[in-house]
Amino acid sequence: MIAWLKRLVVGRPLRTDRLGETLLPKRLALPIFASDPLSSVAYATQEILLVLALGGLAYLYLTPWVALAVTVLLAVVTLSYRQVVRAYPSGGGSYEVASRNLGRRAGLVVAAALLVDYVMTVAVSVAAGVDNIISAVPALNPYRVALNILFVAVLTAMNLRGVRESGRAFAVPTYLFIAGVLAMVLAGLAEAALGRAPVAESAGWSVAAQHAGLTGLAVLLLALRAFASGCTALTGVEAISNGVPAFRAPKSENAARTLAAMGILAITMFAGLTAVALIARVHVAENPCDLSGFPGDCAAGAQRTVIAQVAAAVFGGPHSVGFYFVQATTALILILAANTAFNGFPLLGAILAEERFLPRQLHTRGDRLAYSNGILLLALIAGALIWAFEGSVTRLIQLYILGVFTSFTLSQAGMVRHWNRLLRAERDRLARRRLHRARAVNGAGALCTAAVLVVVLATKFTHGAYLVVIAMPLLYLMMSAIRRHYDRVSAELEPEPHGEVLPARVHAVVLVSRLHRPALRALAFARAGRPDTLTAVTVATSPDEARALQVRWVERGVPVPLAVLDSPYRDITGPILQYVRELRDGAPRDAVAVYIPEYVVGRWWEHLLHNQSALRLKARLLFQPQVMVISVPWQLHSRPEPAGAAATMGV
Repeated sequence: MIAWLKRLVVGRPLRTDRLGETLLPKRLALPIFASDPLSSVAYATQEILLVLALGGLAYLYLTPWVALAVTVLLAVVTLSYRQVVRAYPSGGGSYEVASRNLGRRAGLVVAAALLVDYVMTVAVSVAAGVDNIISAVPALNPYRVALNILFVAVLTAMNLRGVRESGRAFAVPTYLFIAGVLAMVLAGLAEAALGRAPVAESAGWSVAAQHAGLTGLAVLLLALRAFASGCTALTGVEAISNGVPAFRAPKSENAARTLAAMGILAITMFAGLTAVALIARVHVAENPCDLSGFPGDCAAGAQRTVIAQVAAAVFGGPHSVGFYFVQATTALILILAANTAFNGFPLLGAILAEERFLPRQLHTRGDRLAYSNGILLLALIAGALIWAFEGSVTRLIQLYILGVFTSFTLSQAGMVRHWNRLLRAERDRLARRRLHRARAVNGAGALCTAAVLVVVLATKFTHGAYLVVIAMPLLYLMMSAIRRHYDRVSAELEPEPHGEVLPARVHAVVLVSRLHRPALRALAFARAGRPDTLTAVTVATSPDEARALQVRWVERGVPVPLAVLDSPYRDITGPILQYVRELRDGAPRDAVAVYIPEYVVGRWWEHLLHNQSALRLKARLLFQPQVMVISVPWQLHSRPEPAGAAATMGV
């Protein structure tokens, strides 16, 4: 049943030699790796307006300037990462750049930042998508968390089927969203140019200012906080640099072109949506009860998102075809934008696992050649985060982008050092000129993102970003500890210079509870190994049963001595451990082979009825030095033997 469900969700396994068939053309790579920054335009403008509304409507005049700063930063970061994908095509992205140029510690800081960012991408994207669904169908608001968890589960299943299949599923909604937003922006601007500017449903509402009468430095701080929130438009830009190996050849060039297309589309849609929102006089607040004139029950929290209000204003109301098209595609791409993280997190996890900073299981590909363990881990953490924050975008987004700009800053600083190293070796004048231009771009990127990192940290720290400040060092310490563990184990397992010393003697011990066919098979296997000594051992928890076993042993004429261990307190494990230790006392070079007969069952509930004592014994014996534990299986009828199985060995 479980295998059938797995095939239904994941699909048939793919051979390893078919890995090349999963490589992506640019038309599929764009929706897979760029859906996060493209979808961010759906809430980046809203986050700017939400922050500025804290001062009331009087400070909305800052919106164009804040949006312009975000747009310039997005352009700079896009140009910077185009150089990253060309210089480091192996797919490590920011982590590889920082590790190679700034050292292992800087690389681990970037890795911790990116891992946190990928988790937040899933949580925020899915929560924002559900927000837009609720904007269209307010009656779903009580089921917000359940809808979030459901969509995370669906995304997990789609990604477990493989990157190419998920790309096909995500391509259409992404392109429909792009078309819908561009059409809405063009229509809104055209209406404004013709003197029929769209009017949002909230245009007549006023906002109760939480910080009224701000001047000077306070206004600057409000603008910086709005800028920090608007920088959510940059999330996911680095995903393409992490996924270069997934592109078709020429990998670097295709990745750079996809990155350029993403940057142009993201800038156009963000700037256009912000412009139309201002023309339509969209007003929003963190708490709908702060909106004077808000219809209905403000406590229900059914305030429409900015993109929903713009769509309603441009297309003729909240019941128009255009409105539902934009809402449907927005909800879809916001939910599917989490796919950026579902591709980036497992890839980065696999790289870190290969370098022994994370468990090696994260480097294992699943049936569909995807990094299944990384996908499942991401889904579990993101689902827990959504549940903890009740699917609230406003609360989740405060934890966002801090990790993004940490990785941006260290990556760009690493690229500056990369170009400096090349400049020291380059003598050709034209080549040096190109290197100087590249260094200037990355240097500007490093300065800009470092400044934004300071702003984000200062303005969001008390609003929830402190949790990320705690999480990143903990991740760093965990990865460092895992690497130390793997290094220590590797050194311990290194072969001796003169080869492994053979045991002086091998003592075989066969554990017997009754004289039955599984016990006889274990005795036969033990005899076939030709040990120096061979003893069958039983624990006398019941004197009558022990005497009965001895009688049957003699009657059958088993050619192996039977040792009966006394156990007045009915403990089985302790006497056997003591017996094994005594075999090795005074002979540290001797080895002990313990044969344990075990049942192989076919039904899940039969595991509860058999092998419990054997499991406890094995768990204890494995910690004993120079002791081998050998399971001798016996297939019950509920687990049919394979055709052509060998006949039972006799004693």
